[in-house]
Amino acid sequence: MDYTWIYLVVLVLPVLGYVWLQRHRQTRSLHQLQEATAAGLNEPPSLHPVIDPARCIGSGSCLSACPEGALGMVAGKAVLINASACIGHGACQPACPFDAISLVFGTEKRGMEIPPVSPTFESNVPGLYIAGELGGMGLIRKAAEQGRQAMNGIHARCQADPAGAAGFDLDVLIVGCGPAGISAGLAAKAHGLRYRLIEQEDALGGTVYHYPRNKIAMTAPVELAIVGKVKFGEVQKEKLLAFWQDVVERTGLKIHFSERMDDVQPLDSGGFVVRTSQGEQRARHVLLAMGRRGTPRKLDVPGESQPKVVYRLSDAAQYAGQAVLVVGGGDSALEAAISLADERGTEVTLSYRSAAFSRVKGKNRSALEAHQKSGRIQVLLESKVLRIGERDVQIDVGHGAPRTLRNDAVIVCAGGLPPTPLLQKIGIRFVTKHGEA
Repeated sequence: MDYTWIYLVVLVLPVLGYVWLQRHRQTRSLHQLQEATAAGLNEPPSLHPVIDPARCIGSGSCLSACPEGALGMVAGKAVLINASACIGHGACQPACPFDAISLVFGTEKRGMEIPPVSPTFESNVPGLYIAGELGGMGLIRKAAEQGRQAMNGIHARCQADPAGAAGFDLDVLIVGCGPAGISAGLAAKAHGLRYRLIEQEDALGGTVYHYPRNKIAMTAPVELAIVGKVKFGEVQKEKLLAFWQDVVERTGLKIHFSERMDDVQPLDSGGFVVRTSQGEQRARHVLLAMGRRGTPRKLDVPGESQPKVVYRLSDAAQYAGQAVLVVGGGDSALEAAISLADERGTEVTLSYRSAAFSRVKGKNRSALEAHQKSGRIQVLLESKVLRIGERDVQIDVGHGAPRTLRNDAVIVCAGGLPPTPLLQKIGIRFVTKHGEA
């Protein structure tokens, strides 16, 4: 009996299956790319990969290295198909076996402003240093290393001129407690510097804190003062935040939460007067280690100062059974409303000033429509919050008398006011990158 055909089937079926699977994946990737482009979501907000099609052989190793699903395969080549999902960890670059990936800032259409700094991360304003995301570095490992090296540079300057400390409250004021700020604070403490580390929010972690629950954050071995080298690989947001919290507790690093930097004024004789929401400090040096998101944009309505008003959703479960108003029309607002609606007994209202949701992900739009049809979310378009009461909110819906809704909490997702204008006022120079390293 001739078994040749059986062997051929055994050999050909896996090949056909592989070809079908690859075509299916490429079709799905192309659909995601078209969807993101149509929604205006394919302009990367920070550091991101650019793939050279002449070098890319379609191995897919970069796709495996990207847990966010920002990369896909189209026409046999790797492509950034979901730029809004890219968080700039850069794991795709070393994963490419043919060096086809470059990490750049900005695009031809959307420039990104980056402040030039010296090898010790000092800006063009003497004594003012920049590290981490504000300087364009979203990579956790490199942001932490920048914070440590910047503080080493500040320490060297303090040692070179010990008499210069007279008349100053601090050797350095550090703004922001993400990876760069925490690392800088540890180095300041190790060097015995007089430091103050402030954070405008009520929790540490910087941009990582705002990642969705269980989101994978990519990092690598990190060298921290006092702590030493810490090995990381692929780690969930919660585990990474728990690590930073443990470091703070073990080392005794002091952080002043809910303290916002309002102004920095360079002194003619050197040093700075820094005004924060908690008062005024005279500092020899300032290290800006905050994010690019800036200060949350507020509604400026009566009652907004109440504790029940927040500017991010940290944990939907804490609002179970409550009446919650979400304000905003971007992905963060839709995702917050959807997460809240999935909690038992939560009444969710989404208020947005425009007539339609634009520039949002298709999956968020679909999920919102499904929740709206099922009655889990009430959507008020072309609406505006007028007043926030202790147990209610008043909203102008443009149809006669304002509506008053029962309310236990308000979550404002209206974006942030970037710190660039304030920094330019101080004298910091920026250059605009259009797809450049």
